[in-house]
Amino acid sequence: MAEADGFDAFYRDTSRRLLRYAYGLTGDPAEAQDLVQEAYARAWQRWRRVSRYDDAEAWLRLVVTRLAADRWRHLRVRRARAAVSRPPAPAAPPSEDTVLLVKAMRTLPAAHRRALALHYLLDRSVAEIAAETGATAGTVKSWLSRGRAGLAATLGDLVPQPVRGGSADAN
Repeated sequence: MAEADGFDAFYRDTSRRLLRYAYGLTGDPAEAQDLVQEAYARAWQRWRRVSRYDDAEAWLRLVVTRLAADRWRHLRVRRARAAVSRPPAPAAPPSEDTVLLVKAMRTLPAAHRRALALHYLLDRSVAEIAAETGATAGTVKSWLSRGRAGLAATLGDLVPQPVRGGSADAN
């Protein structure tokens, strides 16, 4: 227990200074907090050895310095890689049918949407859906049936109906 108390006291005495140091290195408060947290996690893992150092806080500053350098190095590599690689081709916009189907799916209760997605998009059987959702097979069948009926009704309202010629209004 004395080991944990010693680490707690060390943390209380040094954490604010170390955070200011990390902020000075990075210029980003969130990144500074991440670096300091990682440094203290490493210190805790090696606390028996670190606690015997003449200047344990200097060891922590070295860890923060190295972690900050590693992050900059990773950013530089990522930027260089992005600069030489081609950007991905833009994704094609969804078709009108897809937009209508998504709009219709949003009108259904969540259980019906989930059952339809599992069955038709992931090819799950009724038994597999029942096991995943904790429902009975009969309930899943009901969700699928009601979901299909709801889609049919909604899609019937959303799909533009063709105009038929030859009516009395055409004259």
